[in-house]
Amino acid sequence: MIWPYVIGIVIFLVGLMLSIALHEIGHLVPAKRFGVKVTQYMVGFGPTMWSRRKGETEYGIKWLPLGGYIRMIGMLPPRPSDAPGTLRSVSTGPWQGLIDSAREVALEEVRPGDEDRVFYRKPWWQKVIIMSGGPAMNFLLAFILFGVVLMGFGIQVQKNEIASIPQCVKTAADYVKNPECTAADRPSPASAAGLRPGDVILSVGGKPTATWEAASRAIRANGAGPVEIGVRRAGQDITLNATLIAQDRESLDEPGKIEKGVGYLGVSPTTVIERQSFGAVVEHMGDLTSATAASLLRFPEKMVGVWNAAFSGDERDKNGPIGVIGVSRIGGEIAASAAPLENKIVIFINLLAGFNLAIGLFNLLPLLPLDGGHVAGGLWEGLKRGFARVTRRPTPGHVDIAKALPLTYAIAFVMIIMAGLLMYADLVNPVRLSG
Repeated sequence: MIWPYVIGIVIFLVGLMLSIALHEIGHLVPAKRFGVKVTQYMVGFGPTMWSRRKGETEYGIKWLPLGGYIRMIGMLPPRPSDAPGTLRSVSTGPWQGLIDSAREVALEEVRPGDEDRVFYRKPWWQKVIIMSGGPAMNFLLAFILFGVVLMGFGIQVQKNEIASIPQCVKTAADYVKNPECTAADRPSPASAAGLRPGDVILSVGGKPTATWEAASRAIRANGAGPVEIGVRRAGQDITLNATLIAQDRESLDEPGKIEKGVGYLGVSPTTVIERQSFGAVVEHMGDLTSATAASLLRFPEKMVGVWNAAFSGDERDKNGPIGVIGVSRIGGEIAASAAPLENKIVIFINLLAGFNLAIGLFNLLPLLPLDGGHVAGGLWEGLKRGFARVTRRPTPGHVDIAKALPLTYAIAFVMIIMAGLLMYADLVNPVRLSG
């Protein structure tokens, strides 16, 4: 049936819209707190679906759930030459004319009495708080959602106890032909060493292994050859001698990457569902933040892969960029799957949490028109004013981000192209959970 798929898409889009709404609230609340006049608070882009005015602000929802914005008056300062007692300069070039037009549009909303309510005249630290409030809300929402999963539902934890041992070593092709072990098949190193399900691995090569991951890394690092495996069996500690073989295995640090010729024992861990502590949530958030930030640094390279997937039919990288359409399709795939309801809920929450984390980090890039560009401008203004205060120089004016508008438009154009490419790739060659 298609209805579960459609419902999954709708549920994720609702979660996305709520995330965007909270992001904009992260800007709205400090802006109003610091006295900036906000004329619009909108979730989405395009034609207005619904709106209502309360006080001086129009609150509304637009049809395209591709972002949102708040409209603050006076984002750009007037030209220095427009100050009283100075001559008005004449624009001499297309870029200067563009900048001047943007200034005029920004100042059109400033009414008599609003002079102290414009954004550009606020102290630098207030600008930083206002513009970083959106990403901060994304981070907070991601942390709460990850907390719900880890502390509320729990996660699968691999124990040092062995769950199963293959009796022989087969290639994938041989396994397809005959999944049963025969006398011609090579015994697995674990089976040949006498390891049994229920054994708890205590050490590898004489080095204690407190976790399954530590044991796996030690086995891989040993490579092919003999190694001592310390286990606890029925309450007794014993040492078994195993002869590892070399195999190509997926990397523990970089999913999708294959490590050549690592040590292979042939054991599977026992997995249990355990609720985690608050500290585990903090650690999980930190690990994912580092991994996501590293992915953003490789974003241009990843977009090349998206291009190849869209136009050359290459396989889509599951760890690469994905747009709103692609993530929504994954939401539909989750809802339509045969997984238990609790598992579907956990995957949905994780998906939304990861999306918020990625959006928060992306928005902090120090580039206009992203929030991070405005944050960088505020910090630069604070640095200049602090330096002037220390050196007893005249206080410099407000940072004029209007001068960066040509670069801003160029970056915005590139972002629109990338968003269009992601949308196209998500339609013709989407990322799928299965297959």
